[in-house]
Amino acid sequence: MPNPKRRHSKTRTAKRRTHDALQAVAVGLCPQCQEPKPPHIVCPTCGYYRDRQVREVPEE
Repeated sequence: MPNPKRRHSKTRTAKRRTHDALQAVAVGLCPQCQEPKPPHIVCPTCGYYRDRQVREVPEE
């Protein structure tokens, strides 16, 4: 198997790794209860998704 003739510079390595950083998770507000929740997910607080209740939430 062939090996590289010369080592890659730190700049070249860094250019390749520019997209490897983790991004923060997007958070929006639930239109029903105004609690923060990830998009496209059933609200864990009220159980609503797209203006209808899809999951029962136990009352505290």
